[in-house]
Amino acid sequence: MSSPVSARLPVFPWDRLEPYKRTAVAHPDGIVDLSVGTPVDPVPELVRRALAAAADSPGYPTVWGTVELRDALTAWGERRLGARGLTHRHVLPVVGSKELVAWLPTQLGLGPGDKVAYPRLAYPTYEVGAKLAGAEPVAYDDPTELDPAGLRLLWLNSPSNPTGRVLGKDELARAVAWAREHGVLLLSDECYLELGWETEPVSVLHPDVCGGSHEGIVAVHSLSKRSNLAGYRAAFLLGDPAVLGELLQIRKHGGMITPAPVQAATVAALGDEAHVAEQRARYAARRAALRAALEGGGFRVEHSEASLYLWATRDEPCWDTVAELAGRGILVAPGDFYGEAGARFVRVAFTATDERVEAAVKRLG
Repeated sequence: MSSPVSARLPVFPWDRLEPYKRTAVAHPDGIVDLSVGTPVDPVPELVRRALAAAADSPGYPTVWGTVELRDALTAWGERRLGARGLTHRHVLPVVGSKELVAWLPTQLGLGPGDKVAYPRLAYPTYEVGAKLAGAEPVAYDDPTELDPAGLRLLWLNSPSNPTGRVLGKDELARAVAWAREHGVLLLSDECYLELGWETEPVSVLHPDVCGGSHEGIVAVHSLSKRSNLAGYRAAFLLGDPAVLGELLQIRKHGGMITPAPVQAATVAALGDEAHVAEQRARYAARRAALRAALEGGGFRVEHSEASLYLWATRDEPCWDTVAELAGRGILVAPGDFYGEAGARFVRVAFTATDERVEAAVKRLG
């Protein structure tokens, strides 16, 4: 019998955090969980209304989505990302961005002998996706210094999870040019793009980056963070129609379909900016309070100019930091979840309620 597919994969990182979570839970005033960046604020009312109005959906939805959804995706891409010339062939809804990241190499037919590259500090699912396909995962510091031999898929992530680092237009354009020169498909994970604090993140689809052509590039976007819709699994791709057309055919066969009510909710979410501004204001206040408390408590915060996290260090092993903070009832993510380069950092999410953030600030003081 062949070995199980799960044997290719690393230990699920969050399982390692459970003992520290138990410690934090035991705090007299309860846990402040800043480890996972899961939204805690209400789903916008207009999105809930759209979901409810579409609840009577007895028939099968389509993988490509409704015409209204595709219209919403193209309009949002042009309005918010500055992309030009988007048509329905340039968009594809997916069932949450994590599913896409994990299964994309498999859906593209990658396997042994192929390579998938991703940042040295990165969301663990890029590596998982490569391993699920039997391909070789390769971490990089600078994508243009990679060996292109056998490289089939190059992941960019700006704003970064976990560091919050943002790649500028010139860096993005250089990566796009390099990938095109070497015939490497470039996927840009931009799920935190609408959460820039100290800079304005730019999409790989912006004409200043891609030269007005979408060839060989695809951007990944999600409503989980900007609209509090993590529970809806609402995400989508924009970019090269040849790539998205191939994925559409594969996903039709696989039945990878966004539920009809979620498609309707996505249309509502993308058509409204007021709730995005309201949520940004909440996060900005929480970010400012936690950053001041961390720096006052002896931490140094690096990057973190965007996203929902503060990338912090006390220049000690990350698990020592995790243990000490757990003793104060604060749970954070160890930096080595995201690669060995994070071994002396912790990732601190500011997705807790105002009350819990206030509790964390007091405990850090």
